[in-house]
Amino acid sequence: MSTRYGLEMPDPQAPGRPPRGARSVAFLLAHVGSHAASRFAERLAALDLSPPHAGILRALRAGSALSQQGLGKVLGILPSRLVILVDELEERGIVERRDSPDDRRSYALHLTRKGEGTLEAIGKIARAHEDDVCTALSTDERDVLGTMLRRIAEQQELTPGVHPGFRRLGRSSPTEPTRSESKKRREQ
Repeated sequence: MSTRYGLEMPDPQAPGRPPRGARSVAFLLAHVGSHAASRFAERLAALDLSPPHAGILRALRAGSALSQQGLGKVLGILPSRLVILVDELEERGIVERRDSPDDRRSYALHLTRKGEGTLEAIGKIARAHEDDVCTALSTDERDVLGTMLRRIAEQQELTPGVHPGFRRLGRSSPTEPTRSESKKRREQ
């Protein structure tokens, strides 16, 4: 065992270790991230919600009276997919569309009281989920990991608090590039 960043690190040459590729940081991030996302979706199902629903509610709480178009820009989601998700939340009385005070041609999205209560329930699920996913880590290790992951997310230019999966919602293929990715490729 060696110590790095104040953490006990196993010997990378020890017998019985997974193959080198399975120990790469990028693989482990994807591996744990996919597992965590699946488990969170399972937990949200108890509220009859999906992770995109939860993300929309969080974004609406953070931004006051966003238009559907503004919400779409924040999340980076296809407008056609966003309409479906907002319609589902509105039908359940969690979100409501009101006339926009700034533009009579559009609506502002608002959380209802039921929506606020739903967000509280999502928060409880999220805290239990984090505790479950991070059981193997001490509080200090969680803090260190969180700091390192935020640095990686910032360097990768990920939007804070917005799951990058929104950019893929409604596309025919998970590998289909977003508009901004296509534009970047054309400029190169």
